[in-house]
Amino acid sequence: MAEEHALAHPTPRQYVQIAVLLAILTAIEVALYYLEQGVEAFTTSIAAPLLILLAVMKFVIVVGWFMHLRYEKSLVSKFFTTGFVAAMVLYVAVLFALGAVVLL
Repeated sequence: MAEEHALAHPTPRQYVQIAVLLAILTAIEVALYYLEQGVEAFTTSIAAPLLILLAVMKFVIVVGWFMHLRYEKSLVSKFFTTGFVAAMVLYVAVLFALGAVVLL
């Protein structure tokens, strides 16, 4: 028999609120893209970190609520987090190895 989740799942109202939040974050991302294209002073050195931050925020929201990781027991969350961190470390290492990332 399947084990119970540690917490209850979100209500339909909470799902709608989360979807609206994700839509707002996406609209901000699109606005940043067009702002970067139209204003030369707004360089990629500012836009890229903001876009990455917004993408990470959306990732955490989707994984936490829509994939129900927030409601799982701590062991499942730890396995996911460990795998994700390991994948990001490998990704950054490959970027450095290929010369795609240059430190000042």
